Amino acid sequence: MEQHQRRSLLTRLFEPPSIGVMAPGTSLIVYGLLAFWTAFVLFPIYWVLITSFKDALTVNTGPFYLPWVDFKPGLHAWRELFQIDYEDTLSAFLNSIIIALASTALCVLVGSMAAYALARMEYRPKFGLIFLFVLIMVGAAAAVGFLGQDWRLAFAVALALFVLLARAVGRYFKRAVGNGDILFWMISQRILPPVVTVVPVYMMFQAVGLLDTHAALIIAYAVVNLPIVVWLMHDFFATIPIDLEESAQLDGASRLTTFFEIVLPLAKTGLAATTLLTLILAWNEYLLAIFLSTTRAQTMPILVAAMNAGERGILWWNMSVVIIVMIIPVVLMAIVLQRFISKGILVGAVKG
Repeated sequence: MEQHQRRSLLTRLFEPPSIGVMAPGTSLIVYGLLAFWTAFVLFPIYWVLITSFKDALTVNTGPFYLPWVDFKPGLHAWRELFQIDYEDTLSAFLNSIIIALASTALCVLVGSMAAYALARMEYRPKFGLIFLFVLIMVGAAAAVGFLGQDWRLAFAVALALFVLLARAVGRYFKRAVGNGDILFWMISQRILPPVVTVVPVYMMFQAVGLLDTHAALIIAYAVVNLPIVVWLMHDFFATIPIDLEESAQLDGASRLTTFFEIVLPLAKTGLAATTLLTLILAWNEYLLAIFLSTTRAQTMPILVAAMNAGERGILWWNMSVVIIVMIIPVVLMAIVLQRFISKGILVGAVKG
């Protein structure tokens, strides 16, 4: 009898009452795990937040977790940052916003167009011509770096030489690469560790006089994140029916008009997700920023890292304030773009 009651209780706990509704026991386990994981993920943010309201004694004699229970919070770190270091913080914050937004816009625009081209057009560039182009560009870079030639003249001569050689010997090359090879080559650029290329990139921007400028960081960030945009947007464009584009072209729409007025609105879910990811990568970029900027174009990650090298040691309370200020724009952007991502997912589910 007792065993039968246990089985009946387990049945009521773990048997779904209806289709599409979880059993009470299952709901308790699932939501319990979700609550635990949410607390695990948000705890570092909570810790940074409460640390920004601590003083040096509280930080060094901690850990303390609960304001007004374990310690008395204060605003001294916020006052110090916005009164004493106000200009440096504001400059780094504005630099990060300008560089991250501009590089993201440039990267998403160029990357989306490249991804659309790879999804809708068939390319068969000859392998020999690709190798010839790379060889000539390496020669031009060597002429600039070792012989001191003007970079504009060197690359203009290199392009003209490539065009002449391509017309002369291009027909003898037979082996070609396809769209899949190009797409894999694009994403393979992210496999290469950035530290391998950062010194040549530094020398290149030094030669053209763009070090410690917004333009240098915008170009560098856009180029680094471009493969991710191409890879992600290619999959979204490939799922869009080509019949809509063919109908628009029959009505006289150009390829660019079709892309901006038909394809991009249909891929707004992927566009929003890709934009958010690219923005986060650009906002948190550290390696390129520390090599290509010094004072005028310094970004927030560099400002945070600089707090580790102070004469008074690591000022965790001030660093926490800067980190909070640093993550606010990304959180706001995520909230704005989440509406488009959710809407696109729901539309896709209804269509499915």
